Amino acid sequence: MAEKKEKLFDQFPPISTAEWKAKVEADLKGAPFDKKLVWRTNEGFNVQPMYRLEDIEDLATTNSLPGEYPYLRGTRTDNNWLVRQEIIAETPAEANRIALDVLTKGVTSLGFKVQAPTAETVATLLHGIDTAKVEINFSCCLKKALPLAEALVAYVKENGTAETFKGSIDFNPFKKPLRKGATFAADELVKMAGELLDAVKDVRGLRVLAVDSDMLSNAGAYIYQELGYALACGADWMSLLTEAGRNASEVACRIKFNMGVSSNFFMELAKFRAARMLWAQIVAQYKPECECAAKMKAHATTSRFNQTLYDAHVNLLRSQTESMSAALAGVDSITVTPFDAPFKTPDEFSERIARNQQHLLKEESHLDKVIDPAGGSYYVETLTVAIAKEAWKLFLDVEEKGGFLACCNDGEVQKAVRESAEKRHTDVAKRKEILLGTNQYPNVNEMAADKIVELQGSVPCTCNGGNGCENEGGLPTKRASSDFEDLRLATEAAAKRPKVFMLTIGNLAMRLARAQFSGNFFGCAGYEIIDNLGFNSVEEGVDAALEKGADIVVLCSSDDEYAEYAPAAFKYLDGRAEFVVAGAPACMDDLKALGINDYVHVRCNVLETLRDFNNRLLNK
Repeated sequence: MAEKKEKLFDQFPPISTAEWKAKVEADLKGAPFDKKLVWRTNEGFNVQPMYRLEDIEDLATTNSLPGEYPYLRGTRTDNNWLVRQEIIAETPAEANRIALDVLTKGVTSLGFKVQAPTAETVATLLHGIDTAKVEINFSCCLKKALPLAEALVAYVKENGTAETFKGSIDFNPFKKPLRKGATFAADELVKMAGELLDAVKDVRGLRVLAVDSDMLSNAGAYIYQELGYALACGADWMSLLTEAGRNASEVACRIKFNMGVSSNFFMELAKFRAARMLWAQIVAQYKPECECAAKMKAHATTSRFNQTLYDAHVNLLRSQTESMSAALAGVDSITVTPFDAPFKTPDEFSERIARNQQHLLKEESHLDKVIDPAGGSYYVETLTVAIAKEAWKLFLDVEEKGGFLACCNDGEVQKAVRESAEKRHTDVAKRKEILLGTNQYPNVNEMAADKIVELQGSVPCTCNGGNGCENEGGLPTKRASSDFEDLRLATEAAAKRPKVFMLTIGNLAMRLARAQFSGNFFGCAGYEIIDNLGFNSVEEGVDAALEKGADIVVLCSSDDEYAEYAPAAFKYLDGRAEFVVAGAPACMDDLKALGINDYVHVRCNVLETLRDFNNRLLNK
């Protein structure tokens, strides 16, 4: 007799979205569903708390396979991305030594910065490196790209690897207006790019037309902006060069996208999927000879914008999730920015850790063994389409204004990114955007001034102006944490480190919670925090604070008790230290009438509040 198989799912009736939502609303006990659980992204669309099959049933994006046009699910039928390391060295010989060493440690792609693009330099850099197996990438001054290309092509031809060579030269005329606010003429761009394309025509795997949207990401751009502008930049390469008589396939196959990746895990994963789909459709409009020309070549570099000076090892957590986003999204290669990059030239230790972060994803998590694991996810598929729509709107807007180069020359791109960066800095100041260890849960006893070798912004500084450097008219360079770091560095440099005393009294739960909040708040400026278990009277607490030499006394209690405790404590303190109330009690107006003007609570601009206290305490 055949064994009867039970169908377990038949025991559970289907549940509709309306039923799920009704259950959620019941659990919310009257709180509005949309206000409590639906959040608005910086990208301009809402994210729901739950997604179901019905959310993706009408999406055409779910119908393709990896390796198939429009390449949303990947341009390859594997996910074996390249592990790239940027080689930092004083001389070509030293760079070659480092490169040969890291190639024995799992690196499969190298990045070199070239000062003198001669045949001798190229030969020295690549000596002993199998250019048929290792991807080679170069960056150099714009005007040195052509001689570098000529030297490189001659080298690979001489070594018989012209057919198998894979790599890039970062030729990007858009950098000048983006970084410096200058202009670049379209005819000069076409002339220089044309000469470069002619020089590399015999090496099919050498990509020389760069789209460096990582510049925008590191300047503080939102995800949809990076993608929209990247597509516009790539489209400019296609339009300008095909109009000059170049073949569409030739141009498309020479373009390489160097993109940033931030810590918004699912959004970044969706960004790369959307990027491949949109780019394929853009290239298709130029009617290339082969469909493969529409494949995006994408390199991802983890963010510098969100790296921090204080609690710098948290940078490892950020870059790990970032590299994971890129890996799961199916990019071609990844560079993990070393955790110590904000304050020094990365050393052997930090570069080893950065390499190993990718090895963990491959050798222990096996992310290279599965292609597009996010495919079919209701959430990720919906995000992919939503990001694609917002990026496409921006792309069309740029096209209507004359293209990416025109918008760069007019300063529109820089202005838009600057506005986004300012908004993000404000969000960091208000803790709407969290940087662990900087504006939330700081290590108050950490000192960082002595470890700074070169403190630079989110993109390489062109005027050696340090952390606060800005090029007028160009992209902003400050990292998200820079303002808080300035506060803490000022505290370190002060003759006396301010002390903050928690005067805890009354309701046990509220005083503990508010003392923790206040310690975290003032710790962001590097002040010394003195916590307490509680006092029987405000006089006892004030006396203890003055005995400890407190510069700030923070009253921590419940809203109901502040009406009694705050006036008494303020009067007894009598100006011998700054007086702060933790919270925003209903009696605040009454307390302000007594001269109590300082309050710390969740709606505060943390940065501005701490700047005010720094001005009061450090300038005495």
